[in-house]
Amino acid sequence: MSELKTPAVVVNFKAYAEVDGLRATSLAEICASVSDETGVCIGVCPPVAELGAVARSVGIPVLSQNVDPYAPGSATGWMTPSMVKAAGACGTLINHSEHRIDDSVIGRCVSMCGDLGLVPMVCAESVERAVSVASFSPRFIAVEPPELIGGDISVTTANPRIVSDTVDAVKSVDSRISVLCGAGVKTGKDVEAAIGLGADGVLLASGVVKHKDPRSALLDLVSGL
Repeated sequence: MSELKTPAVVVNFKAYAEVDGLRATSLAEICASVSDETGVCIGVCPPVAELGAVARSVGIPVLSQNVDPYAPGSATGWMTPSMVKAAGACGTLINHSEHRIDDSVIGRCVSMCGDLGLVPMVCAESVERAVSVASFSPRFIAVEPPELIGGDISVTTANPRIVSDTVDAVKSVDSRISVLCGAGVKTGKDVEAAIGLGADGVLLASGVVKHKDPRSALLDLVSGL
C-alpha cells in the first residue's frame, strides 16, 4: 500500500473491456513503471473484481472504484470499507458520476473510511456539489462536469472556471482538502493547465485506458507536472 501524494495523476480503469481480468494488472504495472521512472505519484482505480490482485502486484496507490457504508457482516453484494482495506487499497472513489449516491451516504462512507485509515476521494459534478461534500472533510474532492467525461475537450479548456472556483470554494470550507479535476483530460498540457488553475492533480480514464499506447499517454500526462 502506497500513499496518494500530490500532485497526483489518478487513472480510473472504469469497466472498460481493455482492463478485463489480468489486463487490469498489466495496465497497473505500466502505471507503476512510469511512476517509478518519473517520480510522479500515479494512482489507479481498477475494477473492483481485480482490486486485490492489482494491489498485491504494484507499489503505487490503489483505490477502489466504490465503497458502501456497511460494517462487516450481513452485506451481500456490497463493498464494505473493511474489504477495501483488506484488499490492500489505500482509498476509494465515492460518488463517481457513474455511481451517484446521496449526501447522507457520502457522509457515512467518508466517516467509515476515515476510521480505517482509507483515503476518501469524493467526486462532484459542480462547484455547488463540491462545496456540499466538502462539509464531510474528505481527503480529496475530484470535480468532473459529466457532460465532458469521456470527451476530447478537457475541462481545463471548456470550463476552466469550474476548476479554479471549486478550488477556492472547497478551500474556504476546509483548507486541508486537495482538489483534483477530471473530464476530457488527456494530455500533459491539460495537466499543466489544471495545476495552473490551482488543482492538486487530475482524475482521468479513457485518455490512458483506451489509448493504443498507455505508457506514452502517461509519459505525456506527467510531463505537465
